Amino acid sequence: MGIEIERKFLVDHARWDATPKPPGNLYKQGYVLHEANRTVRVRITGDAAYLTFKGATQGISRSEYEYQIPVNDGVDLLNSFTTSVVEKTRYIINHQGKRWEVDVFDGDNAGLIMAEIELQSEDEMFERPDWILREVSEDSRYYNSNLSVHPFKTW
Repeated sequence: MGIEIERKFLVDHARWDATPKPPGNLYKQGYVLHEANRTVRVRITGDAAYLTFKGATQGISRSEYEYQIPVNDGVDLLNSFTTSVVEKTRYIINHQGKRWEVDVFDGDNAGLIMAEIELQSEDEMFERPDWILREVSEDSRYYNSNLSVHPFKTW
């Protein structure tokens, strides 16, 4: 079984804007299934598509299975089977030996910038970049699946 151990943080806009960063990748993802204890996501980025299954979150851990699928299938699934969509630009930042994924949201979630770090254990130590604000790992409003149906602009 695949396990994802992930912490999520809000990002300071001004500090993020001042941070040197590589080009970002556009992501469009939709949800075939969105329930409290499980989601099925279709994601398209560039010339790749993925089908992802996620289980219930326990603390900051949950089961996760992700499979690359043909892009044409991903587009068809996204257009025909998803009920809600999230669009964002993702930046990969390496900080003190750790990989951070920073998502700048578009569309109905514009104005939201969130950073994620995947860990090997729930108690793994790491240094936070100066653009990190507060942690929102256990606030389900910030799950992408929830943002797809309850967008940031409606809060």
